[in-house]
Amino acid sequence: MSGYEAEVREAARILAGARHAVALTGAGVSTPSGIPDFRGPQGLWRRVDPEVFSIDYFLSDPAEPWKVFAQLYDEMSGVKPNPAHYALAALEEAGVLKAVITQNIDGLHQAAGSRRVIEIHGSAVHAVCLDCGHRIPLSDAVEEARKGRIPRCPRCGGLLKPDVTFFGEPLPEKALREALDLAWSSDVMLVAGSSLVVSPANQLPQITKMRGGRLIIVNMGETTLDHIADVKIDAPVEEALPELCAETLKLLSLDASPCKRP
Repeated sequence: MSGYEAEVREAARILAGARHAVALTGAGVSTPSGIPDFRGPQGLWRRVDPEVFSIDYFLSDPAEPWKVFAQLYDEMSGVKPNPAHYALAALEEAGVLKAVITQNIDGLHQAAGSRRVIEIHGSAVHAVCLDCGHRIPLSDAVEEARKGRIPRCPRCGGLLKPDVTFFGEPLPEKALREALDLAWSSDVMLVAGSSLVVSPANQLPQITKMRGGRLIIVNMGETTLDHIADVKIDAPVEEALPELCAETLKLLSLDASPCKRP
């Protein structure tokens, strides 16, 4: 460790003593895997007008959002979990974390071995029919979009949409309710790779704090909730999370080797 040893040790002490710890992750956990974030120097919004991913735009002209989404889908294809994902999975396997709440849609937490993952912005696994609710593999819908066709439901012919939350849409009700319940019941929330500027995700740590819980933030750069964090680790998540995982499991006299995969 270098530069943030004291913060890692304090965060590990908090996690090791937690009864009900949960993690909240943002785009910064997936950028080390090669998936671009949204607002950074190489972020998605530098290349694509965010308006393209508003629900109103999609309903008025679905061809353009599907074209852009097909390109993003190709960028996500073949990416693999990074050490940050594996560290969080190891903490869950050890019983330290009860769940991972994520703003990401890429499925990398599950690929790394996390079992209870609450995807509050949806998932890039399916496309959903806006008329009948039928779902098909997103890859099938993307193939249609690549051919210049607007993907349609094979059951009713309705318009298909990636099963992710567009601007102007409510978050998935079940996932949001579960995330709120976890924030309400947790005594420690570990935030990783998020600047905490997007609502309502940024309200989850505040709920935990309001309930008397502790807040650990691991993120390169400032976040909007640094002022209420019990520990802030300003470091790359792919470096800091494996170290935090290992220190936590050592305090619990558990095998720390899974924290360092791969």
